[in-house]
Amino acid sequence: MGYRIQTLNNISLRGLDRLPRDRYEVASAIAEPHAILVRSADMHALDLPSSVLAVGRAGAGTNNVPVAALSKRGIPVFNAPGANANAVKELVIAGLFLAARNIVQAWDFARGLTGDDKTIDEATEKGKKNFVGCELPGRTLGVIGLGAIGVEVANAAERLGMKVIGYDPQITVQRAWQLSSSIEQALSLDDLFARSQFVSVHVPLAEATRGLVNASRIRLMPKGGVILNFSRAPIVEDGATLAALDAGQLQAYVCDFPKNGLLGHPRVVALPHLGASTGEAEENCAVMVADTLRDFLENGNIRHCVNFPDASLPRVAGAARIAVANSNVPNMVGQISTVLASAGLNIAELLNKSRGELAYTLIDAEGAVDAALLDRIRSIEGVLSARLL
Repeated sequence: MGYRIQTLNNISLRGLDRLPRDRYEVASAIAEPHAILVRSADMHALDLPSSVLAVGRAGAGTNNVPVAALSKRGIPVFNAPGANANAVKELVIAGLFLAARNIVQAWDFARGLTGDDKTIDEATEKGKKNFVGCELPGRTLGVIGLGAIGVEVANAAERLGMKVIGYDPQITVQRAWQLSSSIEQALSLDDLFARSQFVSVHVPLAEATRGLVNASRIRLMPKGGVILNFSRAPIVEDGATLAALDAGQLQAYVCDFPKNGLLGHPRVVALPHLGASTGEAEENCAVMVADTLRDFLENGNIRHCVNFPDASLPRVAGAARIAVANSNVPNMVGQISTVLASAGLNIAELLNKSRGELAYTLIDAEGAVDAALLDRIRSIEGVLSARLL
């Protein structure tokens, strides 16, 4: 079977090359696509055709993708967690230096110097006292969110001689193994803010994280603290941050999100969303999402998905594979098995995984599976989608 992939942004050719041209047609304008590949394009207003089986986001965040609406249709949304981790980590570390040594403010001062060299030398010696900074070793960095990026940031800061404390109640075993043993665990967010001169946020944007950095938490920080935000703009309350900068409670705010109010403030460094803007990161993201998308389309396996559970099942030779997305309610597997049994099909292998309100089932069945049988599975209350591979 051939698959049609629609791209909504320019996707790295290294990633697209993972989709063999004898089986995949890839274009920005394509009728009845089986999958969508996207980077930053806003999909919320798009009317996706019924042919769409999956969406792949060549990056980590999925705020530009209508995940909830797609979930109701049984459509998995894939992303590329960790593929851009090194790129973001490097920019966060750069942000630490920018803030600690007042580099941007000092550069602006130097660029404004005029006169002959003697005049500039005199002005330099007189003005440099306004940009005295601090050194990072011995300072404490609090890292909120210990996923792929947070772990990289924490480990890199520790190697710079900083004391690092982290907070992530949902840290995975994989990330915990990657974390340096010297990283301390904060007891709570308030504990982290109270103990950190620098705070860097690395959590996805959700209702629970919106405004996570706010006035009450900033007040807990030692005077002259620094906030770094290379995650999502609304995680930090701009008004509270600006007020703290003006009051001297904060010394700097370094972020990746220029906005009115932040621009022009002397203690704000706002970069133009450069976190993942490296050639290497774009290639890594495209390769990861293309690989996971292909495995889903061809084998029904799910990895690196933001709405459905991870589910990978080796295929049984000669068996027909059925992939079913459904609501996570009792007796779904029993009802699907009954439909297969009534058609005289034997189940050679079965995998059922759940995640919150959603579940996913892979079945390798021995025998012929026709359209009528798939329709019977789709008619089960709670089934969101079903397809034969």
